[in-house]
Amino acid sequence: MRKLVPVAVFAVLMAASVAMAAQPPPNPQIDMAGFLADAHAAAHDRESRRVDEATFLRMMREPGTVVIDARSRAMYERRHIAGAVSLSFPDFTAETLASAIPNAATRVLIYCNNNFANDVEAFPFKARPASLNLSTWVALRTYGYRNVYELGPYLDVHNTTLPLVPKPR
Repeated sequence: MRKLVPVAVFAVLMAASVAMAAQPPPNPQIDMAGFLADAHAAAHDRESRRVDEATFLRMMREPGTVVIDARSRAMYERRHIAGAVSLSFPDFTAETLASAIPNAATRVLIYCNNNFANDVEAFPFKARPASLNLSTWVALRTYGYRNVYELGPYLDVHNTTLPLVPKPR
């Protein structure tokens, strides 16, 4: 014969379960509110800092500009913009960014998979809201880099004026 749980005990267990579910475990290393604030500010900055192909090309050739490729090293090695620094997004820390971009006032240019068509091996599609440009903007801003510009258009790897290496065979 099954035992029935008294209603009062059941109610206490349910309330405790709901309370535990509503309170995620604390983690002082994660700040969702800070992330959302930086994402909102980055979105505002980004509106006026997405540049066309010719402007990106001109800016990348100017002294003191750093082009960051935040894709994986494997994707970078398949094809990347000449002169770009490979710093995979998961490796972003204050130290790795300072090594790649020693001065936070440096002009930084970024691009990602979603900027290039016709080479899915080097530039695989990401869901548009998960575009690496967006995450990179937020992370750079979080670490104090405010002079960031993004390649805006969607370019064919076979027709772009941007120098891509390694070149197709």
